[in-house]
Amino acid sequence: MLLSEMLDEAKKQFTVKVPADVQDEIYRLMVEQKQSEAVYGLQEGQQAQDFTLNNAQGAAVNLYEQLERGPAVLTFYRGGWCPFCNLQLRAYQSILPDIEALGAQLIALSPQSPDNTLSQQQKEDLRFHVLSDTDGVAADRYGVLFDVPSALQHKMANTLKVNLTDYNATDRWILPIPSTFIIDTTGLIRFAYANPDFMQRLEPHAIVDQLQKL
Repeated sequence: MLLSEMLDEAKKQFTVKVPADVQDEIYRLMVEQKQSEAVYGLQEGQQAQDFTLNNAQGAAVNLYEQLERGPAVLTFYRGGWCPFCNLQLRAYQSILPDIEALGAQLIALSPQSPDNTLSQQQKEDLRFHVLSDTDGVAADRYGVLFDVPSALQHKMANTLKVNLTDYNATDRWILPIPSTFIIDTTGLIRFAYANPDFMQRLEPHAIVDQLQKL
């Protein structure tokens, strides 16, 4: 089954289970982001921004040091509380052998706390770097960070019982636009995908196709 098909099923569950007033706030934000003139994410041909973040085990991971080993697939996701993100990461785990066979590596980042990152990595049996960008530093450098509006903060915390300040261990309600960047060994972004609709993600086969072009 394609990732898009699994995401469509998750969207149906979202429509059934999430209260209408919460859905209204979520879709309002999504529409505003789509209709804005903002360009989300660094673009193909731009230089990737370096960063150093801790992985689930607490070890520091530097992007440019990783690029010395081969190209990188860098993907920003919202967190383990997001079912759409979990589907994406499982799907990307399934193509990890293909990514590695092409000499590349997969690195996922979210603003969730290191403890939640470790729990997610263990639960989903993810065999790639999963990094904690708790203050949104990397997401901001890649142009995909945004502040969650106060109205949606209230709905998430009180109705969905998702308090991002607790989950992310920070004092800011921040999230990244779901996005994926393919970066070559010189640090050049060779492919970029960013979509304010968090219910859609880049298909795994598209990642493999782009890596084959490097």
